[in-house]
Amino acid sequence: YQADVATVLRNGCFSILPATELVPGDIVEVGVGCKVPADMRMVEMLSHQLRVDQAILTGESCSVAKELDSTSAMNAVYQDKTNILFSGTVVVAGRARAVVIGVGSNTAMGSIRDAMLRTEDEATPLKKKLDEFGTFLAKVIAGICILVWVVNIGHFRDPSHGGFLRGAIHYFKVAVALAVAAIPEGLPAVVTTCLALGTKRMARLNAIVRSLPSVETLGCTTVICSDKTGTLTTNMMSVSKVCVVRSVHQRPITDEYSISGTTFAPDGFIYDASENQLEFPPQSPCLLHIAMCSALCNESTLQYNPDKKSYEKIGESTEVALRVLVEKVGLPGFDSMPSALNMLTKHERASYCNHYWENQFRKISVLDFSRDRKMMSVLCSRKQQEIMFSKGAPESVMARCTHILCNDDGSSVPLTMDIRNELEARFQSFAGKDTLRCLALALKRMPEGQQSLSYADEANLTFIGLVGMLDPPRDEVHSAIHSCMSAGIRVIVVTGDNKSTAESLCRQIGAFEHLDDFTGYSYTASEFEGLPPLERANALRRMVLFSR
Repeated sequence: YQADVATVLRNGCFSILPATELVPGDIVEVGVGCKVPADMRMVEMLSHQLRVDQAILTGESCSVAKELDSTSAMNAVYQDKTNILFSGTVVVAGRARAVVIGVGSNTAMGSIRDAMLRTEDEATPLKKKLDEFGTFLAKVIAGICILVWVVNIGHFRDPSHGGFLRGAIHYFKVAVALAVAAIPEGLPAVVTTCLALGTKRMARLNAIVRSLPSVETLGCTTVICSDKTGTLTTNMMSVSKVCVVRSVHQRPITDEYSISGTTFAPDGFIYDASENQLEFPPQSPCLLHIAMCSALCNESTLQYNPDKKSYEKIGESTEVALRVLVEKVGLPGFDSMPSALNMLTKHERASYCNHYWENQFRKISVLDFSRDRKMMSVLCSRKQQEIMFSKGAPESVMARCTHILCNDDGSSVPLTMDIRNELEARFQSFAGKDTLRCLALALKRMPEGQQSLSYADEANLTFIGLVGMLDPPRDEVHSAIHSCMSAGIRVIVVTGDNKSTAESLCRQIGAFEHLDDFTGYSYTASEFEGLPPLERANALRRMVLFSR
């Protein structure tokens, strides 16, 4: 997880050096795609924002915004240290300079390594039982041997032994021979054979076992503590729901689509509210314009890695999720397009539809994301027609919208208070109950020939749709949780992510089944540490989720 190189200030100029040569006090510059080479404190922001993917360290599914101001939190955990860049994490947006404050084992990642080295291997339940059996057997055999020797004291003087001392030695040899005969020499072979047979049975079920005693350890397991991000989830942000305005003339006003697929691979389908798969999603005006906006108002990259045989991202996870959505929506005008896309190589397929829209439109100007606006916009031109596409936080984008795009006929109609309330209710449902990360998309026709954008242009927008995304659970997790529960094994989810996000995931995977109220079952680290000792012991017996 360590970076190989770093852009560091030496002798008055920035140069690229091996990361191993960094020392505390060095000034390092980082940008999009850079792996942070050491623990560093922010000293200068070179862009509107800096966002870092800290999932490897803290388990946070979403990237974290960094700032220059230090935190005022007491007993600050890694998530509270928003002015610190941690070694091994990846910059997904922006550029900044920072001063090195820790290298090697003095970093947050290094402390994990040290903790792992200090961990002592615990004896397996089988080894403990064998040790107990060996100790018990040794005591019994020793007692029997002494008893046999003492019982035969009267025979020590037998003339056939040639004296008392020789008789004592003779019966001592008899006792030792009895002890040797009583020791089960075949026990190790029998135990090894049994474990090997168990390993063979597990191998048939595609469970590869590296250590034979772990087969027996698994059989004795009563509690499994599982990490969330990347273990129970894919750690690949994915669009799961889309909300658009259907029509203002009939109820319901909004339409909701669900999207399958849980990775960065462009494999998935779009389903309507009745769970019917859409054959040609681009025929829906709103989905078509959502695809345009997602492809153009985007600064990330999606590519296929043939070595790892997987799709990888460069940039913000939420933006990559939008790129994947574009691929799932497909292209308009070709009835055979869904099957035609499957004929492409994986490298071509990764961004085929995105490249189509980028070739159809020419990017003229970009307004980067900023914290006060909470949105970004891009000015594009196509056939002497200028269009501005915008995306951002729903509350910011919707406040700037005056019209909406209808999904039934593609018409643009004024945004009334009723429709606004309906959209806000749907947004609250996405963000609250489903704990989805939501983005709103919008567009605006601009005057012909316009070559630049200003913040004042981000007004009178036409609302396209609302997109909800999350770090989805792996497909096989729900059944695995049920298997553990039916086997009498408690599953505890441990994560550095936010409590509400983690609770939503636990609800999806079945860890919170039959529970309406999570009180007493879900704790953050600070909540748990604040409990009295007796309540803490009771909490451990019931706990299902341990977050933050």
